[in-house]
Amino acid sequence: MTTIAELSLSTDEFALAETLQQLPALDVRVESVVAEGPTRTVPLVWFSNVDRDDLETALESDPTVAEYRRLLESTEDGELFYRLEYAATVESVCQCVYTDGGTVLDAQVTDGQWTLRLLFPHREELSDAVSAIEDCGVRVDVRRMVEAGQDEELETTAALTEPQQEAIAEAYRQGYYDVPREISLEELANELDISHQALSERLRRANRVLAGEQLDSPSGEMATPD
Repeated sequence: MTTIAELSLSTDEFALAETLQQLPALDVRVESVVAEGPTRTVPLVWFSNVDRDDLETALESDPTVAEYRRLLESTEDGELFYRLEYAATVESVCQCVYTDGGTVLDAQVTDGQWTLRLLFPHREELSDAVSAIEDCGVRVDVRRMVEAGQDEELETTAALTEPQQEAIAEAYRQGYYDVPREISLEELANELDISHQALSERLRRANRVLAGEQLDSPSGEMATPD
């Protein structure tokens, strides 16, 4: 079933990283994203709260931007509309979405985070795309996920990716959460054949999702052991 998901990525690890560092007051809103062939991603982006010359100077020096072209400048509200072409580092993340059949519906930057709203024909393809993005070394959180035809959001646990599910399940089976622990993080990483850092990140994100599920429960209280 068609799935719409909202993903969050740090601006430091994705597009326009240096531009946003140089211009912290900059507002960014992606109008649409076009995939031109298997390797080129061409977003159409609105910028505001910035001087045009300052913006273009920042874009010129930003290693995540291969090319840019100004399409429109609104004199009323000061918005600037650009066609961008991303560099290879960002392209690899975008291709993780397109390879698994995803479409970028929109994207924006808020409080140092990119928020991407994506559409996938099937939920499994979303999970595969998130796993592929993580394999590129980019941290990603699935904030929301809704299936077409449903008014309610899917349960939070469904937002766990397969690697996250595998990591947290194996950690539980091996006694990582026991007191005292039956296995160290390093030993568990060796069992799963991944790096210590990768496992730590997967468990952190999985724990955050599960904690959020408890906080968002109808009782509004965390479950506590007897």
